[in-house]
Amino acid sequence: MLRYIAARRNNIVKSRPASVVLCSHHILRSTHSTTSLSAAKFTMLSVPSTPPPKSKILVFGAGNFGSCLADHLGNSDHEVFMWSREARFVEYFNKTHRNPDYLKDHEFSTNICVVGPEIPSKEMMKQMDVLLFAIPTQAVRETLIKLQHSFDRANLPLMIFVNKGIETGTQALTLEIIADTCGSEIARAATFISGPSFAKEIVCRQPTSVSVASLTESQAKKASEIFHEPWFRCYTGSDPIGLELAGALKNVYAIATGLADGLGFENNTRAGLITRGLAEMTRIGTAYGASPLTFLGLAGVGDLFLTCSSPTSRNYTVGYRLGKGEPLEDIIKTLGSVAEGVTTVKGLKKIIDEMQVSAPLANGIYSLLYEGKDLHEGIQELMCRPPSRELDLPEKAGEPAKRLMHKLGLDV
Repeated sequence: MLRYIAARRNNIVKSRPASVVLCSHHILRSTHSTTSLSAAKFTMLSVPSTPPPKSKILVFGAGNFGSCLADHLGNSDHEVFMWSREARFVEYFNKTHRNPDYLKDHEFSTNICVVGPEIPSKEMMKQMDVLLFAIPTQAVRETLIKLQHSFDRANLPLMIFVNKGIETGTQALTLEIIADTCGSEIARAATFISGPSFAKEIVCRQPTSVSVASLTESQAKKASEIFHEPWFRCYTGSDPIGLELAGALKNVYAIATGLADGLGFENNTRAGLITRGLAEMTRIGTAYGASPLTFLGLAGVGDLFLTCSSPTSRNYTVGYRLGKGEPLEDIIKTLGSVAEGVTTVKGLKKIIDEMQVSAPLANGIYSLLYEGKDLHEGIQELMCRPPSRELDLPEKAGEPAKRLMHKLGLDV
């Protein structure tokens, strides 16, 4: 099937119906200029005969992943607004339909209008069908606090979150942050998307598959229908806690595999680290209260494999440069974007200690980044541990998830 898709990637739509986009009091009338695949060529992929209605979507975050998803949605004929806090970005993008900071060679869909730098008004929010949050985890709480008074709680939009991380200080997943700031009702309906999905490949229509999870099945289905295209497949689930943990934890193990590559270790080492990383994140997730099956899906092993095996990954790059001897502070200053694993491991360390879960790889990365552990000494300690059982799950599990479910009014 992948060969079939690849063979069809060159079948582009030379012209598409003109679209009208309202942008800062101006009407932009244009056709799509970016490469697009003809849906007619993908009938074998069971594309719905009646596509879902098009939506008004507001994307918070104009970074690498936020702008790539805005482009995907715009080229699916949704009306997309993307918020940026930088005035120069707003002006530049709306004039050129290019991102000056990320994916610089890509011409973005003309169905996107950038708004900002002021926070979107209550009136604008009421017009939206979907709010998509593509901002770093550490900024989610502050952003939701600013926005939550503008929500029309009698007619809530679909809220989708694509960030991957654990909040430092509170050790909260995004689901809990939503409950704290917006209330349990909104949190129960929140939807999360995760999986192996590099931005530069999405904008090039490379076949991509993701997991979509929510505690409310109908919301996950809605999000899936909005995003789903022949080149962007969505698979729904009901374990947002597992999906969040998988998306956050894989970044920590990507640092470990990048570090090993930077030190000159080769394929055996990388394969071992990825496999043991999967076992470790499954053990942590199960102890937290997630389903172990979630870690065998796209958000788990799929995203783990991608992030741990490509220099495109920011977290892999952090590890690789550490392995080459660069100080962490210099790497962060010159990376150009956020590597969530660097902050995630702080919250993860506290979670591991609280649950008393065996996690030697995650503990090792934390010691290296924040306790001044000598790199070679840390490797020696990892490799000289006694033999142990390969696969095991904790006997007592689920206390953190039970507390979260209680907060959401979903006691089990």
